[in-house]
Amino acid sequence: MERPPFRQSQVCGPWEMKEKLGTGGFGHVYLYVHSETSEKIAVKLCRLELTPKNRDRWSREIQIMKKLNHLNVVTARDVPEELKQIALNDLPLLAMEYCSRGDLRKLLSKPENCCGLKESEVLSLLSDVGSGIQYLHENKIIHRDLKPENIVLQEVNGKLVHKIIDLGYAKDLDQGSLCTSFVGTLQYLAPELFENKPYTVTVDYWSFGTMIFECICGFRPFLHNLQPVQWTSKVRNKGPKDIMALEDLNGEVKFSTHLPYPNNLSRSVPMETLLQLMLRWDPVQRGGGVNPETKQPMCFAILDEILSMKVVHILNMTTAHIHSFQLAPDEGLHILQQRIEAETKIELLNQELLQETGVSLDPRKPAAQCVLDGVVRTFLLLYMLLVLWEKLAYMKYWSSDLKGYLFLSYEHKFLNFSAAESQT
Repeated sequence: MERPPFRQSQVCGPWEMKEKLGTGGFGHVYLYVHSETSEKIAVKLCRLELTPKNRDRWSREIQIMKKLNHLNVVTARDVPEELKQIALNDLPLLAMEYCSRGDLRKLLSKPENCCGLKESEVLSLLSDVGSGIQYLHENKIIHRDLKPENIVLQEVNGKLVHKIIDLGYAKDLDQGSLCTSFVGTLQYLAPELFENKPYTVTVDYWSFGTMIFECICGFRPFLHNLQPVQWTSKVRNKGPKDIMALEDLNGEVKFSTHLPYPNNLSRSVPMETLLQLMLRWDPVQRGGGVNPETKQPMCFAILDEILSMKVVHILNMTTAHIHSFQLAPDEGLHILQQRIEAETKIELLNQELLQETGVSLDPRKPAAQCVLDGVVRTFLLLYMLLVLWEKLAYMKYWSSDLKGYLFLSYEHKFLNFSAAESQT
């Protein structure tokens, strides 16, 4: 008997289908909610018309998912007995944790992110997705289809966490380290895949580097207005450190080793070095090779350095300019103020450093005291906005009925003034 068409209102025992979450290469993903416990799971149904090869890929995705356990890779769940009846064929269902904050593409598509994400969001992506990719590679798995649509966001203990999904094109390397099959989404594929050459884990480096660039700048790095089959011939001769290619009005391709502006990264974050390793055309050189002692690819060593940096961003109230300083371990506040004086020409004695809350810094403690656990991201890049102003220059503007200070808050390149009036 032919199975009836899948309906939006379908209820299976205590499980009710609420919405369609998306469509992948092999099937559709739906959100199911338990009527009694309110538990939510994402269920992926295989399409009827899959070829034998794709049926094998479907089964392999489920096998791979069930053996993985990492915070930054979406977790497989047991399929509830009541839901097994909705399968459209003899292939098993795939149940996964539900990530309620949508995917990275949704975030990138917001108007305020047209020139890229905020620095803290970019660093969060680096930490989470980088950790997930390394975990997959350590387990001899190449994802092969990394793209913003395959990165979902979930709130975990009050923190937004990125998770890798859709391992339908993933390749298990247990039987060899070279692959030749052509899979994945064209815009994020490594160039060797277009040439049907053998490839290794470095194809994921290219895809990850492309995503990082897009998250920083708002567009992909190489002739983003063209399809990959059109731009590969134009970009293949790029220099090893080139991370961007654009066409000028005459149709000539111009390369650059630097990130374009505007973007929201501070000068102290060496992101270009990381991208130069991940976006190398030569797959053998891509990633910078492996450290023989640590067995870690050079690109991930650079990534760890970026995430471990202690950077403080200071807003100069006299110029409305942001100054960024990378802090040395246990650097004292006095040393930081000397560096501020050298860059801003505001003498140390005329400086007043305040946290956003208005609290002054303790001169007896390290300069990194402005970073509070639980407030700043846990990936160890220490970020706190401070207010820098020259006290004497503002004395004449204070009114007698105001107690406190005039604060300038900086958020995503927009300045917003607010003054707290004293209560009488």
